[in-house]
Amino acid sequence: MDQATYQGIALDAQTALALLEWQLEMGADTPLLDDPVDRFDLPAQAAPAIPMAQPVPPVAAASDTDDLPARIAEAEALASAADTLDALAAAQEGFDGIELKKGARRFCFADGRAGARVLILGEAPGDEEDRQGRPFVGRAGQLLDRMFGAIGLARDAVDAERALYITNVLGWRPPGNRDPSPDEIAVSLPFVRRHIQLAQPDLVVLMGNVATQAAVGRRGILRLRGQWVQAFERPALPMTHPAYLLRNPAAKREAWADLLSLAARLEALSV
Repeated sequence: MDQATYQGIALDAQTALALLEWQLEMGADTPLLDDPVDRFDLPAQAAPAIPMAQPVPPVAAASDTDDLPARIAEAEALASAADTLDALAAAQEGFDGIELKKGARRFCFADGRAGARVLILGEAPGDEEDRQGRPFVGRAGQLLDRMFGAIGLARDAVDAERALYITNVLGWRPPGNRDPSPDEIAVSLPFVRRHIQLAQPDLVVLMGNVATQAAVGRRGILRLRGQWVQAFERPALPMTHPAYLLRNPAAKREAWADLLSLAARLEALSV
């Protein structure tokens, strides 16, 4: 089989596949040709017109027909009735009041050790998380593991003192990795609050703008990061998202300062 080429460089099948997977993880969802195509350059002989069928009225999305307060109330009732994390996961996965559920591959609930002292609240699943059904498993998640490993914390740690518990504001992936809408955050928050109540962490890390907005109603993570706030009845630390650090490596110095602040807070609570 002939090798493919990329920018004049010969690629074997494994390398080409790795490039495609990387592009998907970065949010690319539309293939393009090497050369631009002029869509206005019509052929001289136009094709005969095809009679148009009668338009079918579009099916209204749930957000157009459902009452948002009613959907929030349903989420509140389902979340409140869950007395274990397993019951909460089942209730949230079965909840139909969020349209994202229809387009996602898999529901993404949590990863790590329940009962860990530190809970990381992210934004929403990305492409790889959508494939695996686990939060923070793509490139950003790998960086997250290295970051917290540097202060002795890990999602696979057996000891609750050194463990992490990781979840997201949204359990379903937004298409194209777009930011969640205010309505999507609103109907997800009852599950987030109950999730944190049942997991019982000592501290919460608000990873990125969406998590910080959901928790404290404020955006501007570059201003808020590193400042301890109160969220979900617990001390919470806003931090820049690992995806931002991948794009801006210079910001890793500030992220390291935030990790040291987290480690110091944990130590102070242990005294």
